[in-house]
Amino acid sequence: MRILQALLNEKHMKNQTFIPIPEEIITKTLDELTFSSQGLSQGLIPAIAQQYDSGEILMMAWMNADAVRETLKRGVICYWSRSRGALWRKGETSGQIQTLKNFRYDCDRDTILLLVDQKGVACHTGRRNCFFYETTSSGIKTLHEAEIDPEVLYPK
Repeated sequence: MRILQALLNEKHMKNQTFIPIPEEIITKTLDELTFSSQGLSQGLIPAIAQQYDSGEILMMAWMNADAVRETLKRGVICYWSRSRGALWRKGETSGQIQTLKNFRYDCDRDTILLLVDQKGVACHTGRRNCFFYETTSSGIKTLHEAEIDPEVLYPK
């Protein structure tokens, strides 16, 4: 039964079209989330992006309340860039956008899980995902080479 339910959920996810979240639900969600109150991550919450149909973990980034609100309204992922000190609309420069399929958060309300449809690569290094280093008993391995030259993604 669990397998059947998982298949039904997966089929539902593939056919799902984003429906903008009403403002009152966005406000309730923001009230529920626990944004950090300390250090460099003050006012931010970690967000993990996962490919909705394969389960592949793509990346981790930060969101603030404005990024959460924009993501839930538009259905296109928006993060907060700590290095730029500004909203970062994923794919705005590179074209490698993430479309929101589901917005979830954990039991402590301090981490967001974004189920997304990733167009192209997720990592600024030109790799499909940001988790390409692996530590083993024989050393550190690079699991994936870049699919796209970062200079092509981010021309100067």
